[in-house]
Amino acid sequence: MHILVVNDDGPPSNQSSPYIHPFVKTLQQAGHQVSVVLPHEQRSWIGKAHFVGQITKPTYFRPGTIHKDDGTTHDRPLPHDEGGEEWILVNGSPATCTQLGLFHFFQDEPPVDLVVSGPNYGRNSTSLFSLSSGTIGGAMEAAVCQKKAIALSFAFYSREHDPDLIVGACRHSVKLIEYLYNNWGSDVDLYSCNVPVVAGIEKNKVMYTKTLQNYWTSGSSFEEIEAEDDEDPEAREKEIRETGECAASNEKPTRHKHRHFKWAPKFADVQKSIDASPPGNDGWAIHQGFTSVTPLKANYLHASSISPGELKLTPTPPHASDPSYYAILSADSYVLPLLHSALSKTFPQHSYKPITSTTQLPYPTAPLLQITPYESLDFTHILSHPTTSLANSYIIRKALIRKHYLHNTVTSWWSKHPNDTDLKGHVPLTVAFEVDYAEFLDEALAECWELHESFAKEEEAEWWVLKPGMSDQGQGIRLFSSEKELQAIFEEWEGDENSDDDDEDEAETPPRINGQDVIGAGTMTSQLRHFIAQRYIHPPLLLKDHGNRKFHIRCYVLAVGALRTYVYKDMLALFAPDAYTPPTTESLNPRIHLTNTCLQDGSREGTVLPFWKLSNNSSTSPALTQDWKESVFNQICAATGTLFEAAAREQMIHFQTLENAFEVFGVDWMVEAGGRAWLLEVNAFPDFRQSGSVGEEVVKGFWDEVVGVAVGGFFGGEMKRDEGRLRKVLDVDLGRR
Repeated sequence: MHILVVNDDGPPSNQSSPYIHPFVKTLQQAGHQVSVVLPHEQRSWIGKAHFVGQITKPTYFRPGTIHKDDGTTHDRPLPHDEGGEEWILVNGSPATCTQLGLFHFFQDEPPVDLVVSGPNYGRNSTSLFSLSSGTIGGAMEAAVCQKKAIALSFAFYSREHDPDLIVGACRHSVKLIEYLYNNWGSDVDLYSCNVPVVAGIEKNKVMYTKTLQNYWTSGSSFEEIEAEDDEDPEAREKEIRETGECAASNEKPTRHKHRHFKWAPKFADVQKSIDASPPGNDGWAIHQGFTSVTPLKANYLHASSISPGELKLTPTPPHASDPSYYAILSADSYVLPLLHSALSKTFPQHSYKPITSTTQLPYPTAPLLQITPYESLDFTHILSHPTTSLANSYIIRKALIRKHYLHNTVTSWWSKHPNDTDLKGHVPLTVAFEVDYAEFLDEALAECWELHESFAKEEEAEWWVLKPGMSDQGQGIRLFSSEKELQAIFEEWEGDENSDDDDEDEAETPPRINGQDVIGAGTMTSQLRHFIAQRYIHPPLLLKDHGNRKFHIRCYVLAVGALRTYVYKDMLALFAPDAYTPPTTESLNPRIHLTNTCLQDGSREGTVLPFWKLSNNSSTSPALTQDWKESVFNQICAATGTLFEAAAREQMIHFQTLENAFEVFGVDWMVEAGGRAWLLEVNAFPDFRQSGSVGEEVVKGFWDEVVGVAVGGFFGGEMKRDEGRLRKVLDVDLGRR
């Protein structure tokens, strides 16, 4: 579990907070992920308070040695890549610690499964203690935020802190917490648990109890003390000047006697009420040396579904407390919280345990999910454990994500399926060629008949888009309409060392492209050999209400196993910044022709919009029907299903699916004026951050569906899905187990 720990006693201190450090350590030793937010100083008897008007500020505590006050506090957090444990301290109440821990810190971690407030330095039994308890207040705050919460208090009988007794109480508490979490009462919001710090506590009874209703019966809980001369000197001087210098005996009588008061409750009243009460309440249980477990509602009422009586902490079945699976997760700060959220929705009852390496698995066949960048995946483990290990990428998928391979995939499919209608008519005319050096371009184009035919046209110039075969994020994209312009593009590229390496992913330093009107200013050395030229789609569909700007559609696709393919209905429209004008040899303004947000400078406001909210008011197609978006989506679904089948069947070497893998793709489409969708390219694990805040809801919904279908289907999770949001477009059995 991911457990958030707060308390009201502050950071570790033998004087006022002796239990927090050994308790956290015991939770960690039991395999739980623990995050800690504590008040920076003692905050007992404060209840569920917040300090209105106060600015809450954090400091950062690095625990030292257990039972030694040698931890250190710092003004700034540790660097991300620096090891060591770090807790958060805030100048707030326990309830404030809960709020900040749940909603402001640890957002890159898995969602919090349980909040534990404590262990309090002292009991929190009977209503006299409970109603003012900061420990219960911290748990109550979590409960009203709809998180499971446990208020944990240690009832000590000696201020001599015996390490062995504390270790026993901590071990017993962890076992109790795990049991309660896995056997949560149906109408329970939080539990208040009191654990006596006594020898043999792990063998003593655990009792469900009710809170004893008791009262102060001995009068005031404050004690009068002599007023100290601590008044403001300036105020005192003013008083003297106003009354004159006179003896004390001549001072005028005041309405109230000036005195101070000290909190001094009569705890004997508590013990009297316990002695006079029947068995079954929390005070009685602690007096017997038992652990009390009081189920509460978030309004201080006792939960009605549980009756007082002994609670048997029966041993859990083997591995029952283990996570549903272990997870190696790595993504940017945009995707990672959405991924954690989706996993928690699909696996609400049993959390997953994050790890950083397969070496941390308790045994080799332990269920494992890997969602990381391609280069970080442990494919050896994936292939060795086909029934227990799931990964977010196929080993080879060049047939789709490399532009020249994609061209081969399409042409190979068409050669064997000449009557195909789903994909045919949705891929622009494309030509592939290889260039080692600019001086050899004419040789490279010798068999590119389509280009020569286009260059030979005497009427209006026909434009083409040049794309490096292995580029992504729009790198290296250029426009040309003649062989002379194409030659000039290659001559502008700087750098003589072109790689022949066809590895799946490259990471060399990109050279630059000279010139001002450059479309795609940088590209990788390894991309400078394989190229495609794709016929420029003109005129594109332009919408008056969106500034008549060119746009393309980003469609998210999920491929699962071998092979099911799904298209996510909530697509995005990515706009160029400026209004569209046809390309000319005089101007190729990137702000007109570039719809890839990775290449846009300055503000991107208005460049990403939900597809289904686009206007129907077209300037290029006045007869555009109201259902044009539904038509485009249906075209995309049909073409995508055929495209993935073509890759799987015709390019088996370059697209190798696995039953224990899935992959997400960003597929880009351009819509021409008449409403036809044209395939541009396929991207593996696209850069979701480019969607920005507008696209976050779309990306979030997509990951919910991905996890529900791919991860839930593999590990047995359950999530209520909206079947209409993820349309299955392909379901074939390729026999790859």
